Amino acid sequence: GGVVVVRLKLTPNTPDTDASINDEELFDDSIDERRREADEFYGRLLGGSVTDDLKAIYRQALGGMLWTKQYYKFIQDEWLNGDPAQPAPPPERKWIRNKEWRHLHCADILSMPDKWEYPFFAAWDTAFHCIPLAMVDPAFAKKQLDLLTREWYMKPDGQIPAYEWNFSDVNPPVHAWATFRVFKIERKLYGKEDLEFLERVFQKLLLNFTWWVNRKDAGGNNVFEGGFLGLDNIGAFNRSEPLPTGGVLRQADGTAWMAFFCVNMLNMALELAKHNPTYEDIASKFFEHFIFIADAMSYRGSGDETLSLWNEEDGMYYDAIHWGPGHSQQLPIRSLVGLIPLYATLTLEPSVINRFPGFKKRMEWFIENRPGLVQRNVANMKAGGKGQRRLLALVSKERLVRILEKMLDEQEFLSDYGIRSLSLYHKKHPYNIHVNGQDFGVEYWPGDSKSGMFGGNSNWR
Repeated sequence: GGVVVVRLKLTPNTPDTDASINDEELFDDSIDERRREADEFYGRLLGGSVTDDLKAIYRQALGGMLWTKQYYKFIQDEWLNGDPAQPAPPPERKWIRNKEWRHLHCADILSMPDKWEYPFFAAWDTAFHCIPLAMVDPAFAKKQLDLLTREWYMKPDGQIPAYEWNFSDVNPPVHAWATFRVFKIERKLYGKEDLEFLERVFQKLLLNFTWWVNRKDAGGNNVFEGGFLGLDNIGAFNRSEPLPTGGVLRQADGTAWMAFFCVNMLNMALELAKHNPTYEDIASKFFEHFIFIADAMSYRGSGDETLSLWNEEDGMYYDAIHWGPGHSQQLPIRSLVGLIPLYATLTLEPSVINRFPGFKKRMEWFIENRPGLVQRNVANMKAGGKGQRRLLALVSKERLVRILEKMLDEQEFLSDYGIRSLSLYHKKHPYNIHVNGQDFGVEYWPGDSKSGMFGGNSNWR
């Protein structure tokens, strides 16, 4: 029935130089002081009319982010060739996944999804981690984003490594978004505007953007593939494997992610142009590329009347199989794939447009000389909003309403716990397709998927 208190202190000092090691009262005073410092630190981050319970959850969450750092060492060349002091690895090791990543040399403290279950980095997880980390340790957050674009991580062709399981998998391109968000969070909370960080990562992301355009737009039509893209079991086929139907899968989410990539690179370029007018040209490039992507995704091309990923009858975006000119088929599966186009949105303030005469002149030229694109109101650039703001968006007002009708419908996407990744519609209306003697399909299950098609039982439904 007794109580024992054990006091531990990790320190390079000795009792001769640090009296608190042996003096319990001094030790406890040090702990109390650290607690007060921590209370003061978190109190500055979260004030106002927030309940104590929410403050505790907020603090515990940030504490968890700080705790899930781990030293990660993966030197691909050493792994392929083996340890010189040990028996040689099997020769087939040199011909399995990750063989193209011989340059990879990871030996850094990284933010992990989970130090126990997932003790390795995942590129797009890292990008999301950096948003809360920027609030408590912006230097570490910036280091994470910078590392993944350095030459010992990023492939020479510009691809960012996905994760250890297969570095060549493709994660959604959220690195630009995270980079700019971290830059703005540090500026707002700490008053530091780290333009060197922003410019350094931006330059590397130009390589990554080019990799996407060259590798994931097979036909050069501004409609993208991408594979898995972080979504488990929401399609009839494994999107990271060749289609059993033949052809190319044109992905609504892959294309929307690239539009999202565009608007974030545009935003970063305009920020950098405040200090270097050269970036106005780059901003114009991403403005125009965004509109081309928006048009290709949403409207039928003159040479292929079935190429659009928008389904007017259903009011949703769908993936589509494309076999060649005039030969495409949409896959009418109501999933998160069709909601991701809502992400690609950017508001341009009049003060921003007027500040950059080169960008403004090129934008106005484009609007006047590409009337087919503008009249369709793909990006809503012709109509000014509040205070003559300009809106870049994949989805027009009419289409936004139709998508939201499903997203906010409890019989479709809206659940008691958030947005479903697959619509409840498919519980009564499963989708099936028969290919070469095999049946492929998608049904709605409220919990773990019954299919091990991709990611085992991994499922977000």
